[in-house]
Amino acid sequence: MYLSCCVWALTAPQDELLSDMRSLGFKRIDIRPDFLDPEDLQALKDSPPLSVSSVAASYGVPEGAALESSNAGARQRAVAHVEEVVRQCAALGGSVAYLVPGEDDSPTTLNCYADSLAEAADKAAAHEVRLCIEHFPGTALPTAADALDFINAISHPNLGLLFDIGHVQISGEDPAEVINAAGEKLDYVHLDDNDGHGDLHWALLDGVLTADALRETFRALQDIGYAGAVSLELSPQLDDPYNALERSRQIAIDCGSGYLHEY
Repeated sequence: MYLSCCVWALTAPQDELLSDMRSLGFKRIDIRPDFLDPEDLQALKDSPPLSVSSVAASYGVPEGAALESSNAGARQRAVAHVEEVVRQCAALGGSVAYLVPGEDDSPTTLNCYADSLAEAADKAAAHEVRLCIEHFPGTALPTAADALDFINAISHPNLGLLFDIGHVQISGEDPAEVINAAGEKLDYVHLDDNDGHGDLHWALLDGVLTADALRETFRALQDIGYAGAVSLELSPQLDDPYNALERSRQIAIDCGSGYLHEY
């Protein structure tokens, strides 16, 4: 396992943001589409180097395009967007692209979404990038269990789960149980905290998350053989986002001691 960080936790211009990530001690980052072009790889390679872990493919979707749409053209435009994000991810050395479900949980809409995901997962596999679904309260897949059931029903070898510990605090699920249930389908992890009700993206241990629960999460990840990223995803609206990231990074290192191999 290795530690990463979502760059949108800070709001500085690109060059300053990369410098801030280095100053905080991060070696890996998560980005959104078009944050960096392949031509800008030198900005990542500057000493000390940064590497891209994942790209959030739900951002930058063209107007009117949607993977879950009943309109075939709208679905194809959305699949094309995912393919372009995956291509960018691969060019930047990333290994995961992930998506957030829409809000419509009707069977017809979910069937359209499943068909689009299978096609997008095929295209991602061609670039050696894993495609993941993030369980998200308030969407068609509000719990990790819902997302896993959906993923298992599609049964595509290149489609997995992004586990967000803050989201299971809202849905009331046990992190270790979710991780064990996901097994080899678990492809990415987000770490953040909240009050158990809102998706607030607080610093670790500033809300309902406890150090014991975080240690148990790392232990469960180790038990299933997870070797990917655990990425801090904090809000840029916090009173002191830089300090929140600095504290959260150290908490993750302390609670993940013996499990994290790069941080």
